[in-house]
Amino acid sequence: MSITILQPGTGEVPGDHYLRASAETVHWGRLPCARDAAVLEIAAGETVTIDTVSHEGILEDQGKDPLAYFTGKGVPAASVLSDAIEIARELARDTLADGPHVVTGPIRVAGAMPGDLLKITVVRLQPRVPYGVISNRHGKGALVGELPRGEHNVSVFTPVEEREGRLVGVLPVTEGGPGVVEFPLAPFLGTMGVAVAGDQRPHSVPPGEHGGNIDINLLVEGSVLYLPVQVEGALAYVGDPHFAQGDGEVALTALEASLRATLRFEVVPREEALAEFGAFTGPLVRTDEYLVPTGLDPDLGEAMRRCVRAAISLIRARWGLDEHLAYAYLSAATDFDISQVVDIVCGVHARIREADFAGVERTGHPSADSLGTGDRAGTGETPADSPVSGGSPAPGREDAR
Repeated sequence: MSITILQPGTGEVPGDHYLRASAETVHWGRLPCARDAAVLEIAAGETVTIDTVSHEGILEDQGKDPLAYFTGKGVPAASVLSDAIEIARELARDTLADGPHVVTGPIRVAGAMPGDLLKITVVRLQPRVPYGVISNRHGKGALVGELPRGEHNVSVFTPVEEREGRLVGVLPVTEGGPGVVEFPLAPFLGTMGVAVAGDQRPHSVPPGEHGGNIDINLLVEGSVLYLPVQVEGALAYVGDPHFAQGDGEVALTALEASLRATLRFEVVPREEALAEFGAFTGPLVRTDEYLVPTGLDPDLGEAMRRCVRAAISLIRARWGLDEHLAYAYLSAATDFDISQVVDIVCGVHARIREADFAGVERTGHPSADSLGTGDRAGTGETPADSPVSGGSPAPGREDAR
C-alpha cells in the first residue's frame, strides 16, 4: 500500500464532475457568502471529485513557499503539489483579519433553497501526498501561554508510511530521531459548509450554522453531513483536509494534509427534513451507526449544553420520547465528544445510536414549523452577533492555523 502523488488532473477521478483547486476556484481565509459566484454548477444527486489543499506549508510563518518548505523536509520536488504552489504564489490573505484555511468552491446545487437541507455524502477520500504537518502556534491551542515553549511556532513535519499493510503517521521520540511512534490515518475534511446569506464572507476559523470548520472526525468515508441551506443553490465548499485528528485537536491542528474528496450532493426538501429530523440549525452528522447532533459556542460549557438540547430535540422529533425520557437516555447511553477547543467557537457532538430505537414506531414529530427556527433552548440557535452565526470573530482574535 502506498500513496500516489495526486497532482491536479492526474490519477483517478471517480466523480461525475472534477473540481481542481486553483487561484480561481478557492477562497483563502474566508468562506463563501451569497454574493459569490459558483465555480461549478451541478444537479442534485451528482458527485463531484474535489481537490483540496492543506494550508500547512503555504502559510506566512512557514515562508509562503511550499516547494521550499517541503523540499527542506526531504520531500522530492515532484511530490510537492503544484496547486499548493500556485495558491501560495497567486493569492494573499490578511493575516490579522483572515483565517488560514483554503476551501475549494463554491458549488451550486440545482434546486437547493433556503429551508431545505443539503445532504453531503462522503463517497471517497484519497490522500494526495504521503506527508503532512501538525502545528502549535502562540496564542492558539488548549495550552495557551504554556506551549509552544520559546518564541517560535512549532510545526511538526509528519511522514506517512506503510506498516503491516496499513498507512500510519509516524513521529519520533525526540526531535530528529527515527519515526517509531505510529498512529492510524482516518482522513476527513475539517471544513464542509454552505454559503451564508448576505454579502459578508465569514472568517474561516469559527464553525457555525453554515457548517464550516466543524472538525468532526466522524466525517470519514461513508458518513453524511446535513446542513440547513441559507442561500439559493446552497453554494457548498470543502477544505481543511486532515489525515487524522484526535477529539479536541488540542495542539491547534490535526495531521493536516491534502486530500482528493469525492462527495455526493443531494437536496432534502424542507417538509421531508422536518419529518425526518425535526427542526435544527445544524450541522448534523450521520454515520452507519450514529446520528450526531452538534453544539457550538465560544464557551465549551455552553457548547455542551447546546449539544444536549439539540440531542433532546432530535430524539423527541424523530422518535417521540417524552423530554425527561430523552434526557435520561442521553445520560445513560450517549457519548458527548469534544470536536475541538481551538477554533474560537468550541464544538461538542453527541453520538446517538440509531439501533437503540429500532423498536420505536416512528410517526414524525416535527418540533417546529420550519427549519432553522425554534427557541434557543430547543435548538441551540445562536444570536446573530455570535461567532457561530457566520460573522467575523471579534477583532484581535485572528487564528493563523
